[in-house]
Amino acid sequence: MKYKAFLLFLTIIFLAEISALVWFMNTSSNDLQDAVEINAAVQSVQSDWENIYSHKNSTSLDYTVLDRDGNVLFKTRAELSESTNEAVINRDTILDIEAAGETVGKIIIHNNSRKGLAESRKKTAAVIVFTAVVQFVLCAAYSVYIYRRVIKPFKKLEGFAESVAGGNLDIPLKMDRGNIFGAFTESFDIMRSELKKARLAEARANAEKKELVAKLSHDIRTPVASIKAASEVGAAISESEKNRQNFTHIIHKADQINTLVTNLFSAALEELQQLTVEPVDMESGEISEMLAGADYFHYAEIPAVPECLIFADKLRLQQVFDNIFANSYKYANTKIDVEILLENNRLSVKIEDYGGGVPNEEIPYLKEKFKRGKNSENIEGAGLGLYISDCFMKEMGGELVIENGQHGLSATIFIKLSGTI
Repeated sequence: MKYKAFLLFLTIIFLAEISALVWFMNTSSNDLQDAVEINAAVQSVQSDWENIYSHKNSTSLDYTVLDRDGNVLFKTRAELSESTNEAVINRDTILDIEAAGETVGKIIIHNNSRKGLAESRKKTAAVIVFTAVVQFVLCAAYSVYIYRRVIKPFKKLEGFAESVAGGNLDIPLKMDRGNIFGAFTESFDIMRSELKKARLAEARANAEKKELVAKLSHDIRTPVASIKAASEVGAAISESEKNRQNFTHIIHKADQINTLVTNLFSAALEELQQLTVEPVDMESGEISEMLAGADYFHYAEIPAVPECLIFADKLRLQQVFDNIFANSYKYANTKIDVEILLENNRLSVKIEDYGGGVPNEEIPYLKEKFKRGKNSENIEGAGLGLYISDCFMKEMGGELVIENGQHGLSATIFIKLSGTI
């Protein structure tokens, strides 16, 4: 309510100034003289004409008496007009003095309206100056009030916001409940408090997640170790070469799971960027083993691999092959063609199934997170395999290209050669 009272008072002062100016502009000098007083002055001068030098003014008027030749015979005050010319300029009243029926001189009645007008103007100017000073003082006082009650609290909020943005959530915001922004600043401090609670909750959640990761790592390694041990026994006692190969394949996969479990791939999908990719120089011949390991249903014939030195992370590249073959098994379940070429300083591995592919408009989205084709309905999956494989290939300086081939969906893995830029 204080600012309303201030505005009302300021409006009153402003109206007073306007009123004074209007009155000042409409005030004019009053040239009219009192006819009775003038007649009395004339009669008094005419009666004392013979002894004009000893004449005494019996009226409230000021006047000057002149003879026929314009000589001053009498003045009530020294600063009065002494000629008819001056009288005309000062708008004085000029009358004839008659004696014995003839004009013997003139009387000049002084016009004092200018003096009154000057005094009224001085008073008006004084009022205007006074109101302007009061107005200035009020505005200055209100400016100080605005600074203390509005600007200063906002500056404090600015510093507080910078502190919160910097992660400092422990320092509370000092509040003045008498301030017009008291509730506003209190809301900011509540926000700080809630952000601190959220930060603590996030830290607890991360700690629980790490604990879960540790437990899962331990729980997964135990059954995998049992599977590996049983497979080793099976391979040792098996009489069939095919069974021994199958057991050997299981052993290799168990070793791979043991390597991957430390990353807890499934539990950290949203934090994929934290999975390390460390490419090194390796022989291209190792790709045959990787492809054979990925094609555990033996749907493909692995061709010869051109001899070269590639730059890749063996573990991550194996994951890429595993994801592509797993997708082919899941969505097409047909035989698979594999083509390996050395071209443009890259080793390309093209894997194509016979499932008919997907609509062309879906191709650009298949490598995005959680995106799956329409043919994936009622088939279990998260839509992350190609996304993860694409991330791994980019980290290794290679590329993953998904397109429709002649018979079905085609995935081409371009592997960087060692020593190339």
